[in-house]
Amino acid sequence: MKIYPYKRLNRPIQLRVTSVSLNLPDGTRDQLETTAYSTQQQAVALGIAGHTDWVSATIGLSATLPPGANAPDAAWSDLRVLAVLTDGETNVRTSVDLTRDAGGDLDWSGSLKVCRDDHLGRASLAVHAVGTVDGVRGRSIAETSRSWTIDTVSDEPVSGLRLDVQKASFKNSSRESLRACADAPWIVDASARVPTVFVNTDVEGVLGLLDSNGSGVESKVRDLLVAQMATDIWTAVFHGAIGDLEVEPGGGPIFPTDWQGEVLREMLPDVIPGVHVEEALRQVHRRRTGESGWVELQTRIHYAAVRRADAGRALAYAIRSLEQQNRESET
Repeated sequence: MKIYPYKRLNRPIQLRVTSVSLNLPDGTRDQLETTAYSTQQQAVALGIAGHTDWVSATIGLSATLPPGANAPDAAWSDLRVLAVLTDGETNVRTSVDLTRDAGGDLDWSGSLKVCRDDHLGRASLAVHAVGTVDGVRGRSIAETSRSWTIDTVSDEPVSGLRLDVQKASFKNSSRESLRACADAPWIVDASARVPTVFVNTDVEGVLGLLDSNGSGVESKVRDLLVAQMATDIWTAVFHGAIGDLEVEPGGGPIFPTDWQGEVLREMLPDVIPGVHVEEALRQVHRRRTGESGWVELQTRIHYAAVRRADAGRALAYAIRSLEQQNRESET
């Protein structure tokens, strides 16, 4: 975790989305149902209403500061609470002040406007409390521990990794990267705006197995194949995310705000266990850019990918299904 040379609040700000509406070209507003946002996923899906021409969205917010924020003996003054929307892809950053609720010392609320032309896909929403400490204005007092995902395209409020899956003939593809891998059943492109998995239609039986709805051994083999594919995907996107980090002037890594940040927050607890994700990111970055430690870390990276793919369960089910089939054939 970061070390600050002044007093701060020890607990994070709790952020909730309370409403979402779309502003349409004709000046009308479409108030979206609560299914457009998920507190559990901490995500908002602005594509859920099916509008293709919305101009902007208005997101209602409510934030609760941790105890002590307004204590008479607090080390800060001029307290402000800001909602900040960050898009790492378009490099757009939007902030708005929240207002303290009447009769509530710790509850703040307000709304944030999301302009559609400013975003291509996903943006990250966080809340920060800032104040004057030791005569220095704008110092960070507290923030949300986890950002909300504002997805301007999706019709489902899901914060997890979003993939684009495409089927292609590798040997006949116009892409040199696919033709060079003509004998591979699939490859992962982690350099795209959305990570893309290309499935090779030239490999006999792969598509049929992936699309099958069969039961018994066939379904277990399909699950095993999907788990292997998922392991490859998680490994590839982790390396893609860790290899494309921006760094601060002092050389420290900056946590990404797009899908790369989602991947890192998901996998880092298994790659470097027992520490805050920001410290884990710094350790991984030092090993990757330093003289030693990166090769040894590959085992933990692979372990984290295997866990995300749930490969152990898929393998166990496949083995039990084969054993059962063998017992039935013997009888």
